[in-house]
Amino acid sequence: MKVLICGAGQVGFNIARYLSGENADITVIDQSPELICKISDSLDVKGLVGFASHPDVLERAGAPDADMVIAVTYADEVNMVACQICHSIFEVPTKIARVRHQSYLEPMWSHLFSRDNMPIDVIISPEIEVARAIERRLQVPGAFDVHPLADGKVSMIGVRCTAETPILNTPLRQLTALFPDLHIVIVGIWRDGKGFVPTPDDDLRDGDDVYFVLEHSHLLRSMAAFGHEEKEARRVVIIGGGNIGLNLATAVEKNHPQVSMKLIEVDKSRAEKVAQELERCVVIHGSALDTEILEEANIMAAETVVAVSNDDEVNILASLLAKRHGCQRAVTLINTNSYSPLIGSLGIDTVVSPRAITVSTILQHVRRGRIRSVHSISEGFGEIIEAEALETSSLVGVPIRDADLPDGVIVGAIVRDEEVIIPRGDTIVRANDLVIIFAITEAVKKIEKLFAVKLEFF
Repeated sequence: MKVLICGAGQVGFNIARYLSGENADITVIDQSPELICKISDSLDVKGLVGFASHPDVLERAGAPDADMVIAVTYADEVNMVACQICHSIFEVPTKIARVRHQSYLEPMWSHLFSRDNMPIDVIISPEIEVARAIERRLQVPGAFDVHPLADGKVSMIGVRCTAETPILNTPLRQLTALFPDLHIVIVGIWRDGKGFVPTPDDDLRDGDDVYFVLEHSHLLRSMAAFGHEEKEARRVVIIGGGNIGLNLATAVEKNHPQVSMKLIEVDKSRAEKVAQELERCVVIHGSALDTEILEEANIMAAETVVAVSNDDEVNILASLLAKRHGCQRAVTLINTNSYSPLIGSLGIDTVVSPRAITVSTILQHVRRGRIRSVHSISEGFGEIIEAEALETSSLVGVPIRDADLPDGVIVGAIVRDEEVIIPRGDTIVRANDLVIIFAITEAVKKIEKLFAVKLEFF
């Protein structure tokens, strides 16, 4: 597969890193020589310095025979024009663009991106995607990662084990005996900076980040098994009234009328604009680092603070101040990788990475075969993949224990019609089953081939 990536920033770099590891032919375009030098030195990709919206630059990058263009520069207009040129001149089949400015995304202008106007196949809005991800985390307090799968029948949950987790130091094979009616499969463990797919003889330890797949109706019981019985927040304080804060507040007002919200915004004109957009949320103008402003927001009575300003340092410090004043839980947006090792020791409960969420969203549209959705896990640890099993797949018709699955792969759930099956070694996958699989990054390409349509199928 030949892919053009327009933009060598954090999102472009991480998309290139994922795809280059799968032997894709990648060319990255950016006007910054420094960024192109960095990405060329770090990854097995071609780098080209130039404006991604210029036809001659796209031609030199290989657009005439490209399979896909992913435009993720910082300028919406450059992303849109690059996709338009790739369609009109070079007939690139698939075009993905990151569009940040909300006015382009208003429903009244949706025809702008139609086949007859500006034919972009997939529009990615980081602000909307991040707001959705945070909304899911608010619904499952105690989880730092939440991904709905199979139209909501299945979920992938990430939780941190603490000293209070009741199933610590218990071999995983014993969990079935301890909880015979609990429909979950632990698919990944992140321990001491490294991730691995557990075996039945592995156990959980204090400080582990654990990823498990479950039938969604078993969510509350599953969280209790890990020692997380926090109730869904009813009082929330949002710090930052930018696009993410506004999208989140709007979604909560619409979908969770029982939640009482307050929003703190440091810029007066932006605070006034946000106040006009929202109906029930109380908007406070001021700095979230000001103790008086936090007290005005009644932070000591809040169950969750969500810090989503444009400044990582403000988000971290405001989260810590809020918890110091009595707020129970902090959800903190952080763009900078270098802060990640500090987060656990600081006491921040959940970190949200716009870059990781955007990369995960784009990957859903890059994967081939009968793959319906993809979610990247823990910055390169692996991916949770939702795919349809075909008759020609080697996974079909044999017990899972006998299937030729690559190392670092585990089947988390099978959805057959409306039934959710939590697989065991003797479970047999049938054609047309929806299969939920976790695969470490190195095994993803093999899984993609496992669900590809083979010629003998026709």
